[in-house]
Parts: sequence; structure tokens; C-alpha cells
Amino acid sequence: MIVLKKAATSLALLALLCLQSLLCIAVTAAEADTDKRFTLAVIPDTQNMLDFRFQKGQELSGYGEFPINAADQFRGMLQYIADNSVGNGGDIVFATSVGDIWQRQSFLMDEEHRERGFDYTRFSPIALSGEIGYGPETLDIEVPLAIAGYKILAEARLPFSVVPGNHDFDAMWTDDRYPGSLLKVIFSDDIDTSDRDVIGAVHVGGLDNFRSAFGSNSAFFRDQPWYVASHGGGTSSAQVFAAGGYEFLHIALEMSPPDEAVFWAQQVLRKYPGLPTIITTHDFLNKDGERVASPIVDLAALDPDQHNSAQQLFEKLIFPNDQIFLVLCGHQYGQAVRFDANADGNEVIQLLADFQGRGQSLLDVDPTIRGVADRLIGIGDGWLRLMQFDFSSEVPVISVRTYSSHYQGFSVDFEDYADWYKDQEKPTATDAEFMTADEFTLQLSDFRQRFGGGASRPASGSF
Repeated sequence: MIVLKKAATSLALLALLCLQSLLCIAVTAAEADTDKRFTLAVIPDTQNMLDFRFQKGQELSGYGEFPINAADQFRGMLQYIADNSVGNGGDIVFATSVGDIWQRQSFLMDEEHRERGFDYTRFSPIALSGEIGYGPETLDIEVPLAIAGYKILAEARLPFSVVPGNHDFDAMWTDDRYPGSLLKVIFSDDIDTSDRDVIGAVHVGGLDNFRSAFGSNSAFFRDQPWYVASHGGGTSSAQVFAAGGYEFLHIALEMSPPDEAVFWAQQVLRKYPGLPTIITTHDFLNKDGERVASPIVDLAALDPDQHNSAQQLFEKLIFPNDQIFLVLCGHQYGQAVRFDANADGNEVIQLLADFQGRGQSLLDVDPTIRGVADRLIGIGDGWLRLMQFDFSSEVPVISVRTYSSHYQGFSVDFEDYADWYKDQEKPTATDAEFMTADEFTLQLSDFRQRFGGGASRPASGSF
């Protein structure tokens, strides 16, 4: 009897040990699988969220007091990213902003452009539309709101990048060579807002405001081990992060970068050879997937000595460097995907996402609210891009999803999503086509061939 009891006890212990071993194997496998999946958060243009005019109680021309704080959506977006970062138990390892952080400028024209012979007109249609605005509110309200928002990411210890867009320059003005035509606007029933002969064309200058907030010597980036290089005091910068068994290089380039910034980026690539590289810049694709600037904000056309076009940037930097596999941008309203082969015949994926024209959240509060010329006021509705990389199979994939921190859901979760936004962004698309533009999967078919199998390391998200 005693022998039987001992045998039963031994069998029970053996079964328990086997169960524990199986559980350990399962947990280890699950952890290994998790390490092969990680998310990159792409923060779209946030200028309208931080526009001081779009905060609760501000007087809106022709309407009255603005009914909400648009900056709450900005903070909510960054809080969502922080809450889902690897440091807080999520899988977001890096966040990149495509620029146009705030709305207004500090003054009309910077001294450097004055000395170079540029001039302006105050009475173009685009200047009178409210697109151009300068005053103390920039540094008193909008820039501090931006800094406070990005502190949320910093406190989560999440590596991130910010690039300047046209609205982040110190000055913006209508170039006097393209003043537009108020008469055409007044007497035309059908205005093409992309026609600079009608609307005008804007130029920009100075980045001291940007450097004060997001420069290389700012508290955000100074002494951070993952912030590995900068140019122009941080108007362009580089970061390195580890995820999915790989080390990635990210290069943030100022809008329509000058040759010296492109040369600097080339030197960064030489310093980190072979690392899979992501480029973020403000203006690169339009909503049709073309590397064509908006005619009214075409810096390379207005000032070719100081700016490269998207096509020039592709030819000078992206095409010849095989380690660049992904380019991200905003600026032009809408979404687009483009694929090109580089000099080695490998694929470069280029993505546009700009949701700043979305204003359903305002209509939820007051269906009658409108801006100048009865236009819908866009503030963004908290939409951002989440790109989940999955290296668990032989051919890695990126699942691209569009999430609203305001509505607390993905685009596919809302049956009215196409009704809210399609007519403004892609009026010729079917509802299904429009939905597909905001949720889709990309195959990285040549990634292993270009960058190897990756190292066996956890997706820490930082160095």
C-alpha cells in the first residue's frame, strides 16, 4: 500500500514537471513570436489640432465661440501611442511625426530671404484665406502645446522623431511672383485651389521656432543614445532602434531638403551600412501617389537653389541606397501608396497619410459649424497610422491600420467611415476602395534578401 502511494506520488510529480515544461515551451514560443512583431506609429499633420483659433472659447469668424479644445485630440493621440509603447506593455517601438506640428508662424518673412531678394504680397487669395498667419500666439500657445504633447512620449521613454513641415517654419508669405487673382476667386463659380495662378504660392523661411522645441539640443533628444545624428541643429536628424530581431535606422529630413541635408543623410547611411532604413519627410507624395508637390507650396520650384523636389530627393538619396526600404510623408490631404525599384532592383515603399482635413468630431458637437466660405473645418479627429511589422514568417509583412484615439477605434470599426470622409478625400472611389486605402497589408518580399535573417534579440525599442 505504501509502495503504491509512493508510485502514485512520483507519477503525479512527473506529470506536473511535464506540464510545467510544456508551459515553459509554450511561453517561450509565444515570447519569441511576440519579439517578431512590433509597431511603428506615424503621427500625421497636427497643425489644426494646435491652431490657437480651434481651442474652446476662441472666437471663430462667422460662428461664435469654438466649441471644443482641438488640442485634446492631439494629446489623446500621443497618450494612446505612449500607453501602447513597449515600455508600457504594448508593441509600439518608435513614433515618427511627418511635420506641420503647429499652424502659425512668428513673422511674415525671415531676414535671410529678404537679403536674397525675395518679396511678398499681402493680398493674395491664399493669404486672405487664413492659411497664412503670424503673431505671438505661435510661441505663446501653439509651440508650448506641441512640447507638452511630446513630453507624453518622452515620459514613456519611447524613441521618436519630428520633422518640420511648411507650417513649422518661422515665416510664411505669398511669393510676389505668384500673387494669385482675387478677381478670379470672386467671379469664378469653380475655383481650383491647387492653381497658383488663382490662389497664389507660398514660401517659407527660418526654423528657429522648430529648433527651440525639437532641436538636437532640446531636452527630448540631448544625450539620448538612440538619437545618433543631426543636421541644421536638428531640423534633420537620425535615430536607431531595435525591433523584431533587427536594428533599424530612421532618417528625418526637413521639408524639400537642401543639398547639404541630402549629403548629410548620405554620410549617416555610410556610418550605419546595411541597416534597414526608413525615411520620414514632410512632402513627398500627393494623394494620387505621384512625387509631385502642390503647386501652391512647391519650395523647389520657388527656390531651387535651397530645396530639392521629391523626385530629386528620390534620385539623389533613395534610389542609389539599397538600405532605404520605406519612405513616409504627409502634407497633402489624403492617402497613397507607391512602389518603385531602386538601383539594385529592390522595392522602395512610399506612403502618404494626412488626415488633418477631417472634421466629423466637430460636426458631432454642432452639425452647423463651418469655416471660411462655408468650408468644413478639419482638425484631424485623432486619426493616426499604425504599421505593425510581422517577421514571424519567411516573407515579412506590414499591416497598415488607421486608428482614431478620439473615436477609440480603427477605420474598419465604423460603418459610417466612408460617409464621413470619402467625398472630401477620394470622391471618385467606391466605399470599399476608400476603406482599403486606410487598412491594408504590404509584403516585404525582398527584405530577408537585403538585410539577412536578423539577430536573435528582443524588441526593446531602444538602445
